[in-house]
Amino acid sequence: MQGRHFLQIPGPSPVPDRILRAIAMPVIDHRSAEFAELGRAVLEGCKTVFRTTQPVIIYPSSGTGAWEAAIVNTLSPGDTVLMAETGHFATLWRQIAAKFGIKVEFIPGDWRRGADPAAIGAKLAEDKAHRIKAVMVVHNETSTGATSRIAEIRQAIDAAGHPALFMVDTISSLASVDYRHDEWRVDVTVSGSQKGLMLPPGLGFNAISEKALTAAKRNTLPRSYWDWQEMLKINSTGFFPYTPATNLLYGLREAIAMLHEEGLENVFARHERLAAACRAAVKAWGLEILCEEPAEQSPVLTGVLMPTGHDADRFREVALRNYNISLGSGLGKVARKVFRIGHLGECNALTLLGALAGVEMALADAGVPHRTGGVMAAMASLQGNGGPRIEAVA
Repeated sequence: MQGRHFLQIPGPSPVPDRILRAIAMPVIDHRSAEFAELGRAVLEGCKTVFRTTQPVIIYPSSGTGAWEAAIVNTLSPGDTVLMAETGHFATLWRQIAAKFGIKVEFIPGDWRRGADPAAIGAKLAEDKAHRIKAVMVVHNETSTGATSRIAEIRQAIDAAGHPALFMVDTISSLASVDYRHDEWRVDVTVSGSQKGLMLPPGLGFNAISEKALTAAKRNTLPRSYWDWQEMLKINSTGFFPYTPATNLLYGLREAIAMLHEEGLENVFARHERLAAACRAAVKAWGLEILCEEPAEQSPVLTGVLMPTGHDADRFREVALRNYNISLGSGLGKVARKVFRIGHLGECNALTLLGALAGVEMALADAGVPHRTGGVMAAMASLQGNGGPRIEAVA
């Protein structure tokens, strides 16, 4: 097909040309002074995105590797952790913990909301013996489009007077949704490169607190590749204990610069505007948004429920074949029932409107019952939502 492909999945997100150019550098010696300058720049720059003054560790890995690193550096076999069933990725993190002999208390959910701060607080209040060693929450559940209220969960932990570590997965929310590692006293923040940071997949992150570092000196799970201590020993000089993803680090430096040029608050506001416009389109089509709680509907993506009897994957195939647009599939419990529209990273009003036009045409082509006018509703939302515009001068 002619023209650029519309990659509207909720990650990996499109990589801006500016970052592609930064990555397209000759490989350099990762033991050189030139590399040390790059290493120090990205290690310090990451702190500004996580909003922390504490260490951020960068792995050549996927987000799954960063999940594992959070577990093996802080917990021991037989430990109990508290997690919430917010969707497919919370379920996967639970499965990884179980493989390391961790006992998981899993607060059940219907995949249509974020983690419930009150339910977490109640579980912790019941735990008088402090058996629960960590609370582990997915900030933005990519499979559903529900964002958990991390600040309120922190308050619930404090109200219960519980000493559990607080671990948060921000793989699909970092650099797209307001997040504050230090202010919310998160002990381990997990993330990845391929969403709001606008990079290709390949970098995993752990932002860590002093409390987490103390736990890492006492826990008994073995680790080598993921060992924080080995990383921290050499990170102070700008280097890594093994071969880093050099060219992705060039891209990371550029991504951090782009985020600060726009301003993090402006980045978050842009994502909110785009999300509101997307939800306006879905409602105008007469379709149902998967996340039921408006306050928890994601700035990163919108999950859309298909009408009964209609297959989401068949619809996605029609959209791809006819309009060169990729939409996210339903995962786990909502497979074939849901499609997901990503609106994160390098995305602006016209990108989103083009994507929504493709969705609306594909709904008609696939015979999915809907009303027309979704794109017009999105346009009205964007024009009424305070986005940056220059007014005409007489």
